[in-house]
Amino acid sequence: MFNHFFCSMSQWSQVQQLEIKFLEQVDQFYDDNFPMEIRHLLAQWIESQDWEAASNNEAMAMILLQNLLIQVDEQLDRVSQEKNLLLIHNLKRIRKLLQGKYHGNPMHIAVIISNCLREERRILAAASMPVQGPLEKSLQNSVVSERQRNVEHKVSAIKNSAQMTDQDVKYLEDLQEEFDFRYKTIQSLEQSDKNSALIKQEMLALQAMLNTLDYKRKEVLSKIGRVIHEIDMLMSNMLTEELLDWKRRQQIACIGGPLHGGLDQLQNCFTLLAESLFQVRRQLEKLDELLTRLTYDGDPIPVQRPQLLEKVNFLLYNLFRNSFVVERQPCMPTHPQRPMVLKTLIQFTVKLRLLIKLPELNYQIRVKATIDKNVSTVSNRRFVLCGTHVKAMNMDESANGSLSVEFRHLQPKEMKSSAGSKGNEGPHMVTEELHSISFETQVCLYGLTINLETSSLPVVMISNVSQLPNAWASIIWYNLSTNDPQNLSFFNNPPAATLSQLLEVLSWQFSSYVGRGLNSEQLNMLAEKLMGQQVSYNDYQLSWAKFCKEHLPGKSFTFWVWLEAILDLIKKHILPLWIDGYVMGFVSKEKERILLKDKTPGTFLLRFSESNLGGITFTWVDQLENGEVTFHSVEPYNKGRLAALPFADILRDYKVIMADNVPENPLKYLYPDIPKDKAFGKHYSCQPNEVSKPSDGGVKGYVPSVFIPVSKILNDSTDPHSPSDLLPMSPSVYAVLREHLSPTVIETALSSPYSTD
Repeated sequence: MFNHFFCSMSQWSQVQQLEIKFLEQVDQFYDDNFPMEIRHLLAQWIESQDWEAASNNEAMAMILLQNLLIQVDEQLDRVSQEKNLLLIHNLKRIRKLLQGKYHGNPMHIAVIISNCLREERRILAAASMPVQGPLEKSLQNSVVSERQRNVEHKVSAIKNSAQMTDQDVKYLEDLQEEFDFRYKTIQSLEQSDKNSALIKQEMLALQAMLNTLDYKRKEVLSKIGRVIHEIDMLMSNMLTEELLDWKRRQQIACIGGPLHGGLDQLQNCFTLLAESLFQVRRQLEKLDELLTRLTYDGDPIPVQRPQLLEKVNFLLYNLFRNSFVVERQPCMPTHPQRPMVLKTLIQFTVKLRLLIKLPELNYQIRVKATIDKNVSTVSNRRFVLCGTHVKAMNMDESANGSLSVEFRHLQPKEMKSSAGSKGNEGPHMVTEELHSISFETQVCLYGLTINLETSSLPVVMISNVSQLPNAWASIIWYNLSTNDPQNLSFFNNPPAATLSQLLEVLSWQFSSYVGRGLNSEQLNMLAEKLMGQQVSYNDYQLSWAKFCKEHLPGKSFTFWVWLEAILDLIKKHILPLWIDGYVMGFVSKEKERILLKDKTPGTFLLRFSESNLGGITFTWVDQLENGEVTFHSVEPYNKGRLAALPFADILRDYKVIMADNVPENPLKYLYPDIPKDKAFGKHYSCQPNEVSKPSDGGVKGYVPSVFIPVSKILNDSTDPHSPSDLLPMSPSVYAVLREHLSPTVIETALSSPYSTD
């Protein structure tokens, strides 16, 4: 049975009704960057704005930011009248925070709010599932959370140990200065004075002090060694795993999965470790300075210090190399929900971050971007990057003050020498080629020079927007199937994917792109379409060819092309109906008859066409005089016809002409039993009684007209003919025709054949 819920509520109202385990997930991504108080107070206004478009349009983002502040001011006026002191205080603080943080970078708050809304939709979709998906479950593993806490605890402990060792080095320095002073005092005495009993006693005291110095030197070196060892172990194990986990979460988020938080926490860990290593390095330099002033037989400094310094430098090199990450993967602003698909001569953006945030590095690191550097791809196509491909990292452009750089004006251009090879490539060849955007820089700090390199996840280069659907399928399959960040030959032999994981990702496509994910019944229908009538699909392995290259049985298109056309249809023509949950969509003709057979005549449901790309149809149940149940399905509406008439209006105005009867609307109740006008009334472009009458005028000299979808059902057919014959006439004229013309005369205008879907 189709699970219909939260139909007419705002998204925020739906979120508030979730179970506590889902509310805890929501709580994780609301912070001072976008406080939950604002989300709550301005819920409807926030949801009515296009934050996604503003995230790539600075002028639009600035207008939205200004309007947001105006909305906050209005709330302040309201709560001031109510004398709610606590809320007044919080709103003033939040307004000041938003103004200060985003005035110079309004697109950043647009990105944050867009991501929060998207994550809410994903959580709502997950809440409608009977069980949590396997991918999402793995990302929220309690073992991972425990490791994160352990890393933060150990980093803090290491920082404290390094600071304590500083005190030991200072004590050692003071002790050596005292020894040096007393030793030089004795050395300055005349030879006759050196033989006195007092001086001999002082010499014994100096020997004891030297023994203490030796002990303290060994102790300090031992403590430094332990700090270095702790850092080495942490970097080799838990911190490396944390970074790999973050990169995996980023992969999943790029294909519609949960937002990948945790980079700020990683930055804090990397920065504290770098500070600790530089602190240890200064301690070793101080020991070298002490060595030049005093050494002796068995002195541990000249033996141990070089090895320790070499280890510190090695750890710093590795820490810096791992800290250079792609924070936001390459993405065209025109297609924000299709990252890693790049079109030639179209700008894309990409953001890099250095997780070691040291003030000394601000504006000191210049990053250079290249494409396919030292990499052989599976085709002969070669590209260069046009636009500003060298920029300095800084702490001013990011709202959170991270050391980062964002390239906003890069364009891939295909080199002429490779353009001639495209004609020899098959239709899928281009969209299965993987390329790499590489970044390199150099860090010079405290006498160290460290070369850094990193790369984006594999990207697909297209030359025509018609290639985008298959290119996106390649991105989905790659990031679902592997955590290898640079396997550019992946599609030479693409592995199969677990169907349960693939279905989870397909639901994410709907929750992220069109605002509502798929429930278990809808996913079951997709599973049957991919693999037939098998009952269990948890362990079923699906091939790449079956997903994206082989045609569906009896069809001229692949599964993915069919699904992508549905996403496009929803986005452009029936988005509000889909978000409200009134489009069952994914249900077979056999299943819809099972659902409708026991329902009240006139009950209907909406489903996507299985034989027409990007088509939607409706089926209703009827009952003959002899009690026999019949079903009627209208020919699918495609985007061309929906561009002429909104789908909600079609459902309201749709008429059927039965033999010897006047036209009537057979659609009464949306499955299971929702009155049609209650479900779709708010989406009608106008109410029937508001349509202009002939006497109302309109364009001078003409009678205003409306399109009315009409089908006919013959005595020997249970299916209506095509509704593509939209009769342009005013409602009042149509009423006159019904009164004065027979159904047979009206039928002469309705001769288009019916397509069986």
